[in-house]
Amino acid sequence: QVQLVESGGGLVQAGGSLRLSCAASGRFFSNYAMAWFRQAPGKEREFVGAITWSGGSTYYADSVKGRFTISRDNAKNMVYLQMNSLKPDDTAVYCCARARYSYTLGPTTPKDYNYWGQGTQVTVSS
Repeated sequence: QVQLVESGGGLVQAGGSLRLSCAASGRFFSNYAMAWFRQAPGKEREFVGAITWSGGSTYYADSVKGRFTISRDNAKNMVYLQMNSLKPDDTAVYCCARARYSYTLGPTTPKDYNYWGQGTQVTVSS
């Protein structure tokens, strides 16, 4: 059974930084791409970033490129999202997700992920 637990959210002023963490349980964590998605009230779930199973490649939404960095530590079964230069538009619930199939490059659509965490709230004040 795979469980994903996010932490690190909170309230921050515009221009500030936060680091989100995602702790994964279950076997073969290092075989799967991982991603972060976010969902703001009244909006659809949005892709934020993904990282390949090895950590060798990363992918980002245009809206966060250059500000957010995704990383992973396969020895600790952890995925991270470093968020810098935060904007009010970044306010959302952030969830980590594990890819449906092993050894994929880092899909960007929710249907390609089948395990999800409960999410952590990020609020950016202006």
